[in-house]
Amino acid sequence: MRHKLFIIRSMKKLRTILFLFLLVSESAYSQKIILDESNLLSNKVYMKIINLKGEKIVRVIKDSTMKDVDEPTFVKINNTKFKNGSIEVEVLSRLLPTAAPTDRGFIGLAFRIDDMNSRFESIYIRPANGRAEEQVRRNHSIQYFSFPDYKYERLRKENPEKYESYTDMGLNEWIKMKIEIQGCQAKLYLNKNKYPSLIVNDLKHGSDATGAVGLFVDVGTDGYFRNLKINPSK
Repeated sequence: MRHKLFIIRSMKKLRTILFLFLLVSESAYSQKIILDESNLLSNKVYMKIINLKGEKIVRVIKDSTMKDVDEPTFVKINNTKFKNGSIEVEVLSRLLPTAAPTDRGFIGLAFRIDDMNSRFESIYIRPANGRAEEQVRRNHSIQYFSFPDYKYERLRKENPEKYESYTDMGLNEWIKMKIEIQGCQAKLYLNKNKYPSLIVNDLKHGSDATGAVGLFVDVGTDGYFRNLKINPSK
């Protein structure tokens, strides 16, 4: 009887040690990015670090001379080489006073950005569509695209509904985005939703692509980013 109790207690201790090891390992592997000028590089956008209630927030606005959409308009995180894993960030989108009636507050993430900013994948949201009175607009609340060859217009024309989706969201509110990437698949989770709002099973640059992470905005958007975390995996 004593022998059995010894074995049970030993197993409990082993499970506790294993749990703590995994917890520490995960914490060490997860990387919260400090958002300041030292590790951020603007690409075809205007960027400013602002202080909001003691917290550093990155404000990003697209260069007004950039007329095309779905371009490399992002703030690139220096020294990030990302392939698989997850990226988390909180975003808030407002419309600029100069925004056109068709602008939707485009904001999101770019990932696997190459060194020349000539190839990358992206998932962004259109918060202005989330509570529109027109269902077709709502269906275009979330967008995947791949630069340079697969912008939203081509994807929508060749594969309607495949790379877009809907989830409740709005302008001028903080929205948590989490993208899980593994090989050719990407899943987007919004806020506290248990299930993904968009699943892409054929990332256009393939499973071997790797590169930096970026904070993406498009035309007409006054974008804000905070709490960026990059969690790489194999």
